[in-house]
Amino acid sequence: MIKEALKTATPSFSADSLKLDFAREADRIGTMLREHVLRRFRKKGVVVGLSGGIDSSTVAALAVRALGPDRVFGLLMPERDSAAETLSLSRQLARHLKIETVHEDITGILEATGCYRRRDDAIRLVVPQYGPGWKSKIVLPSIFDAEQFRLFTIVTQSPAGERVEARLTMEAYLGIVAATNFKQRTRKMLEYYHADRLNFAVTGTPNRLEYDQGFFVKLGDGAADIKPIAHLYKTQVYQMARFLQLPEEICSRPPTTDTYSLPQSQEEFYFSLPYDKMDLVLCGKNQGLAPAEVAPAAGLNAGQVERVFRDIEAKRRVAHYLHALPVLIEEL
Repeated sequence: MIKEALKTATPSFSADSLKLDFAREADRIGTMLREHVLRRFRKKGVVVGLSGGIDSSTVAALAVRALGPDRVFGLLMPERDSAAETLSLSRQLARHLKIETVHEDITGILEATGCYRRRDDAIRLVVPQYGPGWKSKIVLPSIFDAEQFRLFTIVTQSPAGERVEARLTMEAYLGIVAATNFKQRTRKMLEYYHADRLNFAVTGTPNRLEYDQGFFVKLGDGAADIKPIAHLYKTQVYQMARFLQLPEEICSRPPTTDTYSLPQSQEEFYFSLPYDKMDLVLCGKNQGLAPAEVAPAAGLNAGQVERVFRDIEAKRRVAHYLHALPVLIEEL
């Protein structure tokens, strides 16, 4: 009898560990938005940069629920490398929420700052033939492929469709990342322009996984006056979006970086696992659980979870700088 009970017992840690009372949570977020935006900051509303992705869409919907559509302003800021559906999904969301938007194509600004030229120069350090008409992305090998330190690879595609891959040197990698960071910082500059013009506050859109692991650009998408979903795991953001009845095309859209000209998932660019597994491992680690306790819920073995735990800690060390406030020599 005892053995049979153990076989059918529900694990203490499972996917259910991420379940929320979403009505209550949406109310709590709404209270915080009203308290900080309207009373503490004394602003009239919020600006949300819309990408057609699940995070920005959920933030916009929560803001509308809390403040009303007239107090939420959406910015559509694609550029020439953006996915084709980015603009259409953003517009669909704006119609669904009945909010005002402005379309600011940032391609011209990025060309003026040398974003694309600087990026291409860095790529040519390892792929000399890279030129006009080529597309690219950078990828990180699976955490389970090898024990050694993982290094980024550049994946390129010629106008004729030929694929060329090369291991990135540190100089090339840093050059590519530094150049593409112009995109997030340009968008944030425009968000604050419209916020200043309207006397609004600026929202940030990172979820807990991104915030914890440093998946954002300092003074780019990492800059904001309030971050309404930074405490929610990505899985919970998807669930919240469905609770808020957002369009199905958005609720079912896989997470992407939408930064490079070749299609790129967040998993191959930065995270060790698909977001649903990564959420569970991060949640288990945050609860102080052992790898063996987390492994069944994530569909991994204990050794694999241990490796992801180590990767989480390594990324947190990098994120410490991203989260850090400016240093003062003495407190003022």
